Amino acid sequence: MGGESVLPEARLGTLVGLLRHYSPTGAEAEAVTWLIGRMRALGFTEAVVDEAGNAVGRMGAGPYQVLLLGHIDTVPGEIPLRLEEGRLYGRGAVDAKGPLAAFVDAVAQVGELPGVQWVVIGAVGEEGDSRGARFLLPHYRPQMLIIGEPSGWERLTLGYKGSAWVQVTARRPLAHTAAPVESACEAAVAIWARLKQEVLTFNQERAGAFEQLLATLRRMRSDSDGFEEWAQLQIGLRLPPGLDRMELEALLAMTANGDAWMIEDFIPAYRAEKNTPLVRAFLAAIRAQGGRPSFTLKSGTSDMNLTAPVWGCPTLAYGPGDSSLDHTPHEHIEIEEYFKAVEVLTHALRSLAALVTPGTTSHRSLG
Repeated sequence: MGGESVLPEARLGTLVGLLRHYSPTGAEAEAVTWLIGRMRALGFTEAVVDEAGNAVGRMGAGPYQVLLLGHIDTVPGEIPLRLEEGRLYGRGAVDAKGPLAAFVDAVAQVGELPGVQWVVIGAVGEEGDSRGARFLLPHYRPQMLIIGEPSGWERLTLGYKGSAWVQVTARRPLAHTAAPVESACEAAVAIWARLKQEVLTFNQERAGAFEQLLATLRRMRSDSDGFEEWAQLQIGLRLPPGLDRMELEALLAMTANGDAWMIEDFIPAYRAEKNTPLVRAFLAAIRAQGGRPSFTLKSGTSDMNLTAPVWGCPTLAYGPGDSSLDHTPHEHIEIEEYFKAVEVLTHALRSLAALVTPGTTSHRSLG
């Protein structure tokens, strides 16, 4: 390992261990196996791999379930693990092994408390089709949900925009290049221009970025078979709250103007309630660590979009790390921020347990 010669493994064992196990989407098994062993070593009541390949750790057996849902997969691109000037570099340090490790360490510190069951899940596939989170939907009904995504230790994330992938295909009879007819490529470019204009119109009276529709052209290709030519666009959309599938379909039909289009995936936006016992517990916990808490809404999409609407419980996303470093080649986490986040989580979890069993003050140290 490069960088500083000594890592504080005694306090960073969970985070360092996860970062040592490179786990891009579809190749999470080794990291999952390691995390299961780590949770068992830290005294979790149970730690298993579920049928979807998720790492699931349970602490306690009370009827009040608090589910801490992180993800163990990362985008591709391995980054050598190193420590430099108080920063730990590695793929997933921010998105989102940092938050997941903080969940594990905080639950290990809190330990078993009467009436409460902590469930920590390192889900697979979040950077892909979210198959890990989708598998959980019929199997859990938590009373509170904490999503592990980077927010910075002083901030709480209350919402994520939705997303949709759209494929548009323009087909035209093949003609001589001198003929005054629209080619398939020209038709596809015109569709994209109309869509951009529709997006501008849609956003005219929507001031905040979270309330606006965003379209990006992600891929384009064209070909012909000697008789017909076609051009295909793949478009990524970030969806604001309130934009449902039917409204999006109407917008696309108008934009395509007779050419073929298809929505390949649709995930609505989600915005959690602010005035909940869960949020209040985190606000108090951040203040207890000397922080000034604030809220944020994210333009990306997370497993909150899938799970929170189904489970219908108080929800927020929290975790150490600067989200502007997500997916970048210099992804890293500040070690002191990581420790702060663990303490915030520990304080918040104890507060939540006290709502169920007043007077609870149990504490365990990490092994």
